[in-house]
Amino acid sequence: MGRVSEQVDSAAENPPSSALTSASPPRWGLSTLDRVRLGLFAAGLLCVATGLLPRAEAADNMRRIGPLLLFLCSVIILAELTRQAKVFDVIAHRLAILGRGYYPALFLLCVLFAAATTTLLNLDTTAVLLTPVMLALATPARIPPLPLAMTTLWLANTASLLLPVSNLTNLLAADRVALRATDFAARMWAPQLVSITATMVCLWIWYWRRGQRETDRYVPPEPIRPANAGERTLLYTTAGACLLFILAIPFVGDRIGIAATLAAAIAVAAFAILDRSSLRWSLIPWQLLVFVVGLFLLVPTLSRFGLADAMRALIGDDSGTVGAFRAAGAGAGLSNVANNLPAYTAGEAVIPESHGNQLLALLIGTNIGPIVTPWASLATLLCLEFCRKHGVRVPMLRFVLTGLGLATVATAGAVAALLVTG
Repeated sequence: MGRVSEQVDSAAENPPSSALTSASPPRWGLSTLDRVRLGLFAAGLLCVATGLLPRAEAADNMRRIGPLLLFLCSVIILAELTRQAKVFDVIAHRLAILGRGYYPALFLLCVLFAAATTTLLNLDTTAVLLTPVMLALATPARIPPLPLAMTTLWLANTASLLLPVSNLTNLLAADRVALRATDFAARMWAPQLVSITATMVCLWIWYWRRGQRETDRYVPPEPIRPANAGERTLLYTTAGACLLFILAIPFVGDRIGIAATLAAAIAVAAFAILDRSSLRWSLIPWQLLVFVVGLFLLVPTLSRFGLADAMRALIGDDSGTVGAFRAAGAGAGLSNVANNLPAYTAGEAVIPESHGNQLLALLIGTNIGPIVTPWASLATLLCLEFCRKHGVRVPMLRFVLTGLGLATVATAGAVAALLVTG
């Protein structure tokens, strides 16, 4: 069982403004993951420059993902400023207090928190912001960190089916099958319910039950309260901006990027007035942006040189039950071999628009399936990276075997629910 080996230092996370001005210049070293993203981006540009991908097709792809990039950038900025305002910390501590030391209650509350964050704000928000908050909660509450880590890691993927905003692949699929947010949710509520239920069962059996967590009860932590009026204003303003964005989701349709931008602008304005030092260029998630652009240049190129034929052979052209399960299996399998975003885009390219169930089944496979290998989705990669930074050991064999079990059960069950309710 893993354990937290380093205490989170709040002073280091939130240094005073004087320290910011006198500190040494920021380090611009790139992580291995950043180098992979930049390499993918460079490979995509090279495909266009050499003519392997026609410029007209590349331009069409960029026009398609432009609104998605706006949404992704805005929602990450909104979520990051919300984290800096301690909204996630306040909620996490309140949930632990509400559980009153009982693990079953804490388990249900953590599942609700992680599932709601993924569904309403995007799976990358859960990975980037909720994971470190939950791991930091482990120390004051004396909670084994591995169950908390696996809860956020799994639900960042398996709870991302319900709304177009929940996952970048959902936005692509909703656009392809011409479904508004409410119509998309009407098709995906049953698969989402099955997926979350399967995740809860697997989490409890393999990570949360008494034999896995080692202790009978945990220590409810002290609540987090704003230190002054400025912090209180930032807390309420950023929380309000998130709430406005969430309430706007059913009404904005394909203008979800604009809604996210307006919500982020509210948060930025509040910090510009009350804590200008927190507004840095690093808030812009350039790593995600270059990763997505690179994929949407490289994957179409690979499709022109054999990937499309391979996916067509795996998925087939059956629009019925067999075709749906084949599409889900191909999506989940390729996600764990490569990554879920190229798996979805490669599969989407060979499924006719009239095969709506098959396309949504592919989406289910690429959303739920990427929990078996560490690189299967960006959310999985990010969660594991935060575990490493916090000294939480995730046994890899256990990670792969339990992930394979959940991916198989949840994907099959979600596809069945899609077909039954469709």
